Parts: sequence; C-alpha cells; structure tokens
Amino acid sequence: MANFNIDYLVVAGGGGGGYLGGGGGAGGYRTSFGTGNISGGQTPVESSLTLTAGTQYTVSVGALGIRGTSHSNSGPATAGNGGDSGLSGSGITTITSIGGGGGGNHSNNGGASGGSGGGGASSGNANPGGARTAGQGSVGAPAQASSPYNAGGGGGAFAAGFTPNGGTAMASLITGVSTLRAGGGGGGTRSASGASPSSGGGGGAGNGGNNSGDPSGGNATAFTGSGGGGGGYSGGNPYGYGGNGGSGVVILRYPTADI
Repeated sequence: MANFNIDYLVVAGGGGGGYLGGGGGAGGYRTSFGTGNISGGQTPVESSLTLTAGTQYTVSVGALGIRGTSHSNSGPATAGNGGDSGLSGSGITTITSIGGGGGGNHSNNGGASGGSGGGGASSGNANPGGARTAGQGSVGAPAQASSPYNAGGGGGAFAAGFTPNGGTAMASLITGVSTLRAGGGGGGTRSASGASPSSGGGGGAGNGGNNSGDPSGGNATAFTGSGGGGGGYSGGNPYGYGGNGGSGVVILRYPTADI
C-alpha cells in the first residue's frame, strides 16, 4: 500500500483557572511543521509521520479543564487539568500531548503539573506554580507572598507564566494562517481597591486582573489549548470563580501537488 508523509500539530486541552487562584496552564504543544525551535518549551520541531493508505489511525482531542469554584481541596470544585490530545496507530510513533495543569485554588494553593503548569494561588504565601512536561510547555508562576498577593499565571507553550500574567502562546503556520495557541491563563488579583478577574488564555497569554470589579476569571477560547484565568477578590464581593480552559486541537497537514 502507498505511504505518505504528514505534518501535525497536537495541542492538549488547557487547564482551568483556580478559585481566587492561579491561571490554568496551556495544554502540551507538539508539532512537526516548520523549522527550528518551535515545539512547546521552545524545543526543536519533531519529525513528520509516515502513514499508510488503508490503515486505521486514532485521533483524540483533549477536553477543556474545568474552572475551580470553591476553597475545596478535593472534588470537582478544584480546578481541573485539561485532557490529553494524541495521534496513534500501527506503524507510527504515538504522539501524545499532556493536558495543561489547573491553577491553584485558594486552599490547595500550588498549581498542578501538566503540559504547561498552572499558576500558584493567592493566599499570602509564595505558592508554587506547576511543573511542565519537557518538550511540550513551560512552568507556571508562583503567587506573590506580599501585598497585593497576586496569583501566578499559568505557563504557556512558548514561555513560563509570571505574576500575574500567563505565559506566551506559540504561533504556527500549519493551516497557512499564523495562529497563536496554548497560552497560559492570567492569575487572579486582589488589592485594597478591589481586585479584578484575570483573563483567559484565549489565543495567547492571559493578562492579570485589571480592576474591573468582576472577580471571575475569563474562559479560554475553544480549540486553542489555552489556560483559563484565575479568579480574583473584589472588595466585599464573593471570591471569584476561575475560568474554563480551552479545548485542544489536532491538525494534520498532507501536502499535494497543488497545495
């Protein structure tokens, strides 16, 4: 049977933002398209795959990470990691991107590990960001231990999170249009004047709080693998919920004579 080479972009789902917490980490980012250091964590581009006509292959797209909605240390109230994305089948190397780490919640503090790590939560301590998966993403940022106690941003595919902004996304031309994916969610903020929400990762890095008075973190854009924003604290308002991460995406590119 005929063989043919394909390039791929496999991005996992982004982590959810924490409750009064850190931004979600971006989903793991692996690609064979292009040249140079363009896979997650600024690592070298990977090898393309050789597929065989008539052979069945499996493509899985990672689900978004669910936002954190309370102080709880366990259960669904804790910010969730994004789902893994992958490409597998007979005769090829399995490609798996790891879901982004959820942002730390106010009581469970540290960001979760993932493709990129989630940011640490704001609780008066330098709660750590989550670890990354080598070759797929970047670490999450720790929380600020002194006033105004900003939470850490989630790691992005291109760069680590910092406080309170999320890490930078990666740009790819695999579809013919340069598109940013896998940005870290911004961390929530709090201050005497009232804190604001962080922004979701969307197609790029999420911003920290902007004193809008709304404590909820922003949701990341679907099919980008970006992290959701962490929730902030706004004066007398309840602690803010985090934002949901963005679902992952798998893109396969098969060049023909005219494309």
